Amino acid sequence: MDTIDTNKKTVSAFIDALFTEGDLSAVDDYLAEEFVNHDPPLGASADREGMRAAAAMFRAACPDWHSDQHLLIGEDDLVVEHFTASGVHRGTLLGVPATGRTLELAGINIFRVRDGRITERWGRLDELGLLRGLGLVRLP
Repeated sequence: MDTIDTNKKTVSAFIDALFTEGDLSAVDDYLAEEFVNHDPPLGASADREGMRAAAAMFRAACPDWHSDQHLLIGEDDLVVEHFTASGVHRGTLLGVPATGRTLELAGINIFRVRDGRITERWGRLDELGLLRGLGLVRLP
């Protein structure tokens, strides 16, 4: 297996473990100590603990939270992921009590992988869509 395929497997395994299985120790297993999140989601810190906190927040609000990977593309030490995460809103999220509705968060992530560990992340998440699903934002 070449490096690009190995990097893609690392990213896929990380996403599955952290966001689909809810295994918060995946942060320790897959993210390098010097990991930097250039676009932390929803006010999370830009380090490993921010990723752990984001996953814990979604898992607490949506116990069945999972990420469906639509596309993984590798080039050199970068892996691009297009995904949709979703789950049934059963606990408080961003101050909104459980609604019982399915929430979705679509997005694109770019991960840098070095020596089998994820060192950086850039991302664009449809946070507006998530806020609409929570009823916090209404558009005409």
